[in-house]
Amino acid sequence: MNLHDTMLSKVRAYLTFRRGAGFALSIAGEQLLSFARFTDRSGYRGPLTVDLASRWALANRRGLPLTAARRIEVLRSFARYCQTFDGKTEIPPLRLFGPGHRRLTPHIYTEREIGELLSASFHLYPRKGLRPITCATIFGLLSATGLRISEATALRCQDIDLKSGFLHIQRAKFGKSRLVPLHPSTTRALQRYARRRRQSSSSAATETFFIFDHGRPARTRSLQYAFALLRRQLRWHARGGHRMPRLHDIRHTFVCRRIQRWYEEGVDVNRNLLALSTYLGHAKVTDTYWYITATPELMAIAARRLEPLAPTGGGL
Repeated sequence: MNLHDTMLSKVRAYLTFRRGAGFALSIAGEQLLSFARFTDRSGYRGPLTVDLASRWALANRRGLPLTAARRIEVLRSFARYCQTFDGKTEIPPLRLFGPGHRRLTPHIYTEREIGELLSASFHLYPRKGLRPITCATIFGLLSATGLRISEATALRCQDIDLKSGFLHIQRAKFGKSRLVPLHPSTTRALQRYARRRRQSSSSAATETFFIFDHGRPARTRSLQYAFALLRRQLRWHARGGHRMPRLHDIRHTFVCRRIQRWYEEGVDVNRNLLALSTYLGHAKVTDTYWYITATPELMAIAARRLEPLAPTGGGL
């Protein structure tokens, strides 16, 4: 990498290097390209500095400190990469604009809401096409497994073992791969979808398992769009801190329902959290804690467990 290269060429070299190591960097990559265009438009040629990083971080559309803090986080790994070629590169401090993350309470779906979502999916346009059953099957798969939406849409036919009931998630977040065992009812739903998929004359043209009409792969953005249509149709209102219920909240719901069921079945939750973390594809178990929400059901269980510890007698 030449010291006088444009920032865009530096970012592209970095993304090529990191993606070659198995990191997708989809969102971070777009942000870094935005930083490069911002820098090059200004006519600046030189090393990445804290001042340059700060000006780009604060130039976000709404001027939000949280967005600025997240932008700094994205730049830090790129800055470390640049520093190996240019010792004058400055690495922005981690909390230059405060913490880059905050946890808004997710929308934890009820079983009824999930049922309404799946039923409404079958009425999507075109009624007799693949899109309705594809959306319904993916939404059901997310509910049953807690997969990331990008993991579901990336599944290929060879990644799904419908005889043994396993999914092979390959090169997901952080480049991790894993096997995901399925409940028999989920396997049967995927088998029904596979039979319907084979009826499409264009299904053989793509190795992607989930497809829309004319053999088009079901992309994450298309699923998000379909979900937004259904959400408006169902007139849902957010019960959490986000403006609207999100598709990603299904993953939060899966974690909460799984822990609730473990408590109800008398399973040692603390011993099983590591297994749940592995199942979800988390890099560390603390990532799984992010998905645990104090639902009324879990709080009721906690209250019952604390009852034996409550003081009895005449008080103080």
